[in-house]
Amino acid sequence: MSQQLQRELDKLRRRVLFLAATVEDEIQRAVLSLERGDEALAEKVIEDDQRVDEMEVELEEECLKVLALHQPVAADLRFIVALLKINNDIERVGDLAVNISKRALFLMRHERIEIPSGLFEMSEKSRTMLRLSLDAFVNRDADLARRVCALDDEVDAIRGRLREGIEAEMKEHPERIGSYMRLDGILRHLERLADHATNIAEDVIYMTTGEIIRHRLGTARQD
Repeated sequence: MSQQLQRELDKLRRRVLFLAATVEDEIQRAVLSLERGDEALAEKVIEDDQRVDEMEVELEEECLKVLALHQPVAADLRFIVALLKINNDIERVGDLAVNISKRALFLMRHERIEIPSGLFEMSEKSRTMLRLSLDAFVNRDADLARRVCALDDEVDAIRGRLREGIEAEMKEHPERIGSYMRLDGILRHLERLADHATNIAEDVIYMTTGEIIRHRLGTARQD
């Protein structure tokens, strides 16, 4: 590998990690706005999404430039292919933060319902999966990536348990069904966050080993 290509790859790695840190913060702030009943914070998350979109496009363009100028092969090519996919997943996480914020705003502006503590547990676990998947990416750690994939079942289990509670509340309080539907939507978006973290972990496994595991695990890339 030429020194110039190595510098370009290092720059791409730093940019995707900065983008990932940005969207993780957006998710945290979106959930925090719900916990605190902070409309201004939720609105700020929605407002900041345009910058995330711009960063995602800029990073994709840089990846394509490196492919065109340096024509990397083998492990370096797999790195850039994985990075392009990871970049897209991270941008989708930013969209999830916006969706959570919009639903949080609805809940703040309508009749208040109790937010189950499990939602915050689910948020923390999903964000942990995202951080670990990126740690696996930085360290080219396929074993850590596989552990991230295994954690997805835990998030799904929390969602299932909470959804049962929401369905029971809908039956008891049909006049609040709109609010409970938004609450369930937030849970769905947190579940999708875990799915995107799993996607990144699967891309790390491809990047480090050349092995494609998505279909073997019975998972499909989330849009």
